[in-house]
Amino acid sequence: MSNPMNPQRVLSLAVLAAGAVLMLAPFYFMFVFATHSDREILSLPPPLWFGTNFLDNLRLLLEKLPYFWHNLGWSVYVAAASTLLNLFFCSLAGYAFAMHEFRFREPLFAAVMATMLLPAFVGMIPSALIMSWLGWMNEPRALYVPGACAALGIFLMRQYMASAIPRDLIDAARIDGCGEFGIYWRVVLPLIGPALGTLGLVTFIASWNNFVGPLVVIRDMEMFTVPLALRSLQGSGQVPWGAICAGSAIAVLPLLVMFVFASRRLIEGLTAGAVKS
Repeated sequence: MSNPMNPQRVLSLAVLAAGAVLMLAPFYFMFVFATHSDREILSLPPPLWFGTNFLDNLRLLLEKLPYFWHNLGWSVYVAAASTLLNLFFCSLAGYAFAMHEFRFREPLFAAVMATMLLPAFVGMIPSALIMSWLGWMNEPRALYVPGACAALGIFLMRQYMASAIPRDLIDAARIDGCGEFGIYWRVVLPLIGPALGTLGLVTFIASWNNFVGPLVVIRDMEMFTVPLALRSLQGSGQVPWGAICAGSAIAVLPLLVMFVFASRRLIEGLTAGAVKS
């Protein structure tokens, strides 16, 4: 019987605990600072426990950002649209790459994966120019249409389908006279729930936290997403750190709740396709 308190186990637990503290500390201090005044936040040492200034910070936030609740709703709309489009198009592409044999399939898939190696800022200016040519500047579709079929989503869907869906099931559906889209809609989609849940969560969080995209294509403050709206408070004058922390706490709370309830599904979906390529 192995000793549960051997030095290697203790060291591993200590490293994990230290990593968890480092990752959670910014979130903790964000919620703490949301309840303190600017003077208390900037004091040394900074406050380590919750205060009583949250309502004052929220009032100041709404004074400086009168469209804050509208910005919050706008973020929900953009993130939801991005998520739904990614789920649909990425699952379609994953189905094609996983279940169909066609010419240049592997080179095409390799080209899609190669786009993941490019830094995001490389496509920022071309994307802005295309949105301008289309007349989509300062419109929400300029935020969710360009990323409607992400390479990461295609890879996740392809790997999951290749490992979780037998080809015999697809062949049987074809023999029964089901069309390709019918197979995708009636047979494939019901079987890839974990992967869809994982991709949906990842896409929603990425869209919710997106800052550069709205910064490039959105001009009106009432159409800002939450990250851009909060950043605008640092533009001039004295920075209201308490108000910014209060807005950030309100904005991040739904994501924390989603992650707490969906973290197990997220891990299952990310690892499900690892056993078979």
